Formats: sequence, C-alpha cells, structure tokens
Amino acid sequence: MKDILLWQWGLIITSSLVLFLLSPFAKDTNQFFKAVQRKKSPNAFMLMGSLVISWIFAKSITNAANLGLDFGIVGGVAYAGYYLSFAIAGIIIYRMRVYGNYSSIHDFLTSKFGKTAVSVFSILIAIRLFNEVWSNTMVIGSYFGNMGTNAYYGSILLFTLLTLAYVLKGGMSSSIFTDIIQMGLFSILLMIILFNIFGKESLTINEAVNSGVWSFETGLNLLFAALLQSFSYPFHDPVLTDRGFISSPKTTLKSFIWASLIGAACIVFFSVIGIYAQSEGMVGQAAVEVGKALGIFILLVINFIMITSAASTLDSTFSSFSKLLSVDLNLGHTLSFGRWSMVIIAVVGTIPVFLDAEILSATTISGTMVIGLTPIFLFWKDKTTKISFHLSVFCGIIFGFLLVFETFPQALIFTTGKYAALLWVNLWGILCCTTLYLIPRWIKK
Repeated sequence: MKDILLWQWGLIITSSLVLFLLSPFAKDTNQFFKAVQRKKSPNAFMLMGSLVISWIFAKSITNAANLGLDFGIVGGVAYAGYYLSFAIAGIIIYRMRVYGNYSSIHDFLTSKFGKTAVSVFSILIAIRLFNEVWSNTMVIGSYFGNMGTNAYYGSILLFTLLTLAYVLKGGMSSSIFTDIIQMGLFSILLMIILFNIFGKESLTINEAVNSGVWSFETGLNLLFAALLQSFSYPFHDPVLTDRGFISSPKTTLKSFIWASLIGAACIVFFSVIGIYAQSEGMVGQAAVEVGKALGIFILLVINFIMITSAASTLDSTFSSFSKLLSVDLNLGHTLSFGRWSMVIIAVVGTIPVFLDAEILSATTISGTMVIGLTPIFLFWKDKTTKISFHLSVFCGIIFGFLLVFETFPQALIFTTGKYAALLWVNLWGILCCTTLYLIPRWIKK
C-alpha cells in the first residue's frame, strides 16, 4: 500500500511539474483569456481534445464504470447521452455567431434580456465553477487516504497548488495546451485498461456489447433524461461555452461535433470497466475493484487517469472563472486581475474540503435546475420579452428542488426504476419552462 501511495505522489508531482515547464507563458490578455498564440487561435483538433478531456473528469469516469456495473452497456450508453450537449451547443453557438454576431454567451444575454438576466446567469455559473473545484479535488484526496487524514488533505492541497501554478502561467493558453497532453495520456491509459480487460477470458467484446437490458428500468430512464438535459446543460458550463468563441465559427462547429462523438465513445469504453466487474461478480466502486483485481500496474493506471482528468477539469475551471470576472463581467481586463481571480477561486473552492462536504450529494446547480435555459437558447433568434428569461430560469430551479426533495407528484411519473423521477421531472419541467418563456410573447402579440 505504501508503495502505491509513493507512486501516486510521484505521479502528481512529476506530471504537474512537466505541465508547468511545457505550458506557454501568456504575455497579453489575448493569450491569457482567448488562447491566441502567434496570432493564431486553437485549431479544431486542439479544441476537440480540450473539450473532451475537460468534460471527462474523475466523477464521470467513476459514474460510467458504476453504471456499467449496474446496467451493462446500456448504462454506458445512457451516460454517454450527455455528450449530445457538445453537438447541440456547437450548432447553436455557430448560428449565434454567424447569424447573430454575438461574441459570447454574456453578449447574447445582455443584448436580449438585459443586465439583470446576466447577473442571474453569472451567479449560476459561478456556483457551478466553485463546486467544480472541491468536488474534483476530493476525488483525488480519496485515493490517498480516508477523509480527515493528513494524507487526504495534503494531497488535495498539493494537487490544487500544482494545477494552479501551471494555469497561472498561461491562463486559457495553458489550459488548452495541457488539455492536449492530458488527452493523449488519457487515450493511451484507456487503451491499456481495455487491452487488459479483453485479454481476460471472462469477457469478450461480443459479451460486452450484448450486456444489459434495453428497458426504462435498466438504463433508458437515464438515457432519455440525459438527452433532454443536453438542450440546457452545456450552456451553464463556461468551460464548454468559453471554447465556443475563441476560434472561427466553422472550426468551432467541427470541433464540437467531433467532441460529441469521441466523448460519448470514451464514456462507453469506461463503462466496460463496470461490465467486467459485473461479469466477475464484483461489488462496490467498479473502477477501484477492477484495478485491484488486475494488479498494481492497472490500479496505478486507473489512478493516473483520475489525476489527469481531474487536473484538466480544474485548470479549465480556473481559467473560466478568471474570464467570467475579467472579460464577461468586465471587472478588470488585465493579466494581474485574471491571475488573482484564479487564486481566489482556488482558495474559496477548497474551503468545502475541510467542511466534509459530500461529493455525490453536492449542492451544485444540477442539470435539472438549469432546464430553464432550454427555450432561451433553443429559440435564441426569436423576439421575446426580458421577463421570459426569469420565468423560465426560476421555473427550472423550482423543478430542480422538487427532484432534490423528492416532492414531485408520483402520478406524473409513468415509468419505474432508478432515474424514473429524473426523467419525468425533466420532461414536465422543460414543458413548463418553455410555456412560461413563450407566454409573454403571446400576450404581447
């Protein structure tokens, strides 16, 4: 056990130092906030890799493996449904830029709904970014020790500081550049895991593909809920939307479409870990149990994937928060302000770690709570009133609380099994949000 911990400490320190040395140094605001290098914006490949790795964070890997354990391949496909978000966001952002001449999500909201709407939206995404910090670092801490131990807190603080160091150096340029390296490592490590799994006689590719039952009770509730949320979820994630405005519209659209396909495939591949665990009769956290069963080397590979994915999400969170304050809210468009903003979110976002917050039951702005964004971006080109924004957004938040506190009427849930409430709360919620969004326009007519 001590040897494994030493290797993990070494992986964190070595990988972070390498990324710090390789990261570009931002000399102006274009480099820091827009990732412009040598007067060139990121190409489609760089954007695609950055999008995928920044969304495949430690929690999503854990969830994909566990869903594979619970529901077979159906669970993996269901969770991969969230990656439709890239395609939808890519198409809508492309049209907003080409036909609306908008330079950012905040530019669109300001011109159509006013400053109050921008303030509400900014609070939503600031809360999301705040939660991204501690929820990802706590996953890292769990690999070094139990909550409350010195090793647990020490690994979190070291990991956060080392990640902050290299993203302070170049801002968005560092984030996207290191994302490409992390995506390359991630791909190699994933192939190593799959090679070892399918090299065992207990599981074949055919068995993996045919695992699970295609029914609402065994995964389809989650799949349809994910598809519904894909029309709103991506727009409250600045890590995703920031990357929609830094390259040309065509380059951006191409990268988002590819990210949707490749990201979904990666999630399905990770669910194979759970499918293997299911075939072996394992219980508990699928990724951890499979790592232990396949030996120390594979366990370290899985741990390194967690470290890599958490780092990519964390550095993207720092750069997006910096851009939110400096550019989108125009509180101080300077390199100094941008860097201090990163330090602030790193410190504030780490505080919940010492309050014993629960990762899986974190009070985040959940996918359901932001379903009110669906009509706002789906009908972005239509004329409407400012009140429509607030009616739709707050309606979505109400439905989110109905789900959290399990007070949604059972009579309106028409399927059974896990995630049934999630599906129907989202379906009825989106219908209500859309109706409230459109009513002021109908009255105005």
